[in-house]
Amino acid sequence: MVGVAPTDTPAARPARQRANIAFLAAQLGAYAAERFGERTAALGFTRPQAGLLRLIRREPGQSQQAVARVLGTPPSRLVALVDDLEERGLVERRRNPDDRRNYELHLTAAGRQAMTDLDHAAAEHEEAISAPLTPAERAELNSLLAKLAAGHGLAPGIHPGYRHLGGKETA
Repeated sequence: MVGVAPTDTPAARPARQRANIAFLAAQLGAYAAERFGERTAALGFTRPQAGLLRLIRREPGQSQQAVARVLGTPPSRLVALVDDLEERGLVERRRNPDDRRNYELHLTAAGRQAMTDLDHAAAEHEEAISAPLTPAERAELNSLLAKLAAGHGLAPGIHPGYRHLGGKETA
């Protein structure tokens, strides 16, 4: 019929009958990020600092520019994070032997110890967030979430929030 809105579209269904995947993902994501922020804060880190340490451990020797590209943030915004971690003795900048204009980012021994502490906090966080699920449900949810993330072009292990970093973030 012309001019009649279809009645079996997601928008036409009552709210209680619609799938709420996007809302639930956002709700749980915000909750999980806040809880993880509390755990990292207890160790003296912001979430962006923890993520940057994790990336440097996973791919040591990258330049700040390369790290900024991976994170999707302007290099100038990354400088404050790296400066703070370097001042704390957790990260060091080493001259790139092939291009002396660039510095490579590496964890120090203290940075590696900090990552051990952060790994423990992350494991506790993962357990707490997924506690209501059985091991099989956890595996299925992880697979489905990874499929959604890949389908939307999200880089594995990289939080999209880095694109919106300010100078120094506190949470």
